Amino acid sequence: VQLQASGGGLVQPGGSPTLSCAASGSMGSLNVMGWYRQVPGKQRELVATIGIDGATNYADSVKGRFTISRDNAKNTVALQMNSLKPEDTAVYYCNSRPHYIDYRYGSWGQGTLVTVSS
Repeated sequence: VQLQASGGGLVQPGGSPTLSCAASGSMGSLNVMGWYRQVPGKQRELVATIGIDGATNYADSVKGRFTISRDNAKNTVALQMNSLKPEDTAVYYCNSRPHYIDYRYGSWGQGTLVTVSS
């Protein structure tokens, strides 16, 4: 699976950008798609995931502010980010994996930098 992410860039605090990720290749019928983020010196961390059935999981730090969605027909996943804070600054990676494997062994997009700053 190849993943291509887009969106991000410099955003003011309180902004509401949307990240998008398009997947190509064979994904299987029971895959999980998601977004993770990483800042220098820290491990990559979960932002949100969404299953083929639409079931979602969010990191506590983004609950109520971010919304993940997917279009199974188009093999895309999006992350609507609201009320951005400086601490949301990170490189955001989209991920796709079969539901039965650890996210670390899934497919990754190239990463897109989101910088929250005035």
